[in-house]
Amino acid sequence: MQHLKEIVEEARRRGKKRLAVAYGQDAHTLAAVYEAYKEGLVEPILYGDPQIIEQVCKEEKIDINIFKIIPESNDVKCVKLAVAAAASGEADVLMKGLVSTDKYMRGILNKEAGLFPPKGTLSHIAVLEIPGYNKLLTIADVAVIPLPDFKQKQILIGNLTKIANMIGVKTPKIACIAPSEQLLPSVISSTEAAMLAKMGDRGQLGNVIVDGPLSLDVALYKEAAEIKKVKGSAVAGDADCLLFPNIESGNVFFKAATHMGGSELAAMVMGTNVPCVLTSRGDSSLTKLYSIALACLAAK
Repeated sequence: MQHLKEIVEEARRRGKKRLAVAYGQDAHTLAAVYEAYKEGLVEPILYGDPQIIEQVCKEEKIDINIFKIIPESNDVKCVKLAVAAAASGEADVLMKGLVSTDKYMRGILNKEAGLFPPKGTLSHIAVLEIPGYNKLLTIADVAVIPLPDFKQKQILIGNLTKIANMIGVKTPKIACIAPSEQLLPSVISSTEAAMLAKMGDRGQLGNVIVDGPLSLDVALYKEAAEIKKVKGSAVAGDADCLLFPNIESGNVFFKAATHMGGSELAAMVMGTNVPCVLTSRGDSSLTKLYSIALACLAAK
């Protein structure tokens, strides 16, 4: 796949999924869910204030009758109810509405809720369509794990691989990002990237090609790799996936690409028993639609 709209098309072919939306009562969320319904992706269940939902639907010219509405005015309780629906099998996909990310994540991580497996690792995966790049780019982690340790990086590579496979990349090329393509012994992101690359060479990370350390420019642009004389790398200048060393670097890239670079995206949380849509409250309806489609594609 080279475009996010192809994810929507493939999700449509897989059939409708039941979508539980926690505190789904803002215009962007309702518009995205309505569009996902019209695209044949979801049967939506909204947890929120019926009066507010009705008012927003009137303002946005949305047919309120397509929603199943579970009345609840408290955002935390909405999350609890939506998580319970996903955990019990009443919903196939969970989505964040107007509720803040910290409340949404606390609901997902609640051990008693049964959505997050014991000793699991939660991570955020995003797929970007970047103007000027020749394919979709899958990245992690920009929103959940602040500073992934070596074991978590291996899990993230597994998650990147799953999403890349899902969008048609059989053997993903994964770049482990560091400040420089030169191996710097005093920089942890550099040394761990080299170890991950060696594990990839030996087949310990699955059917992937892993290389690192690679600077961002070298990972994405062949000209940069050639100028810096990076030789023998199947990943340099042609990465399918980027593994960032920390949340700061990943988040800055993510926001710069979308807000300054004109990129569009789909994003979700992995590591839970059902796919969870995690977008910003300020994200566009189109971003949310693509994210719903990605989660529907990942749903069983």
